[in-house]
Amino acid sequence: MILLKDAAIETIKRMPEECSAEDIMYKIDFVAQALEGLKDAESKRLLTTKELLERVEQWAK
Repeated sequence: MILLKDAAIETIKRMPEECSAEDIMYKIDFVAQALEGLKDAESKRLLTTKELLERVEQWAK
């Protein structure tokens, strides 16, 4: 699996020169969450859509 550090470096390299620090942090956070999701999927830690909607409904209460 790609290491977060490597993914962060590649992400920053692909960003425009005039991007802000906030833009960089947002993109790196997005990549980190995507990598974490892939790791969860590889570990079979998944939710069905129904399970997800039930959790969201519980949070809304």
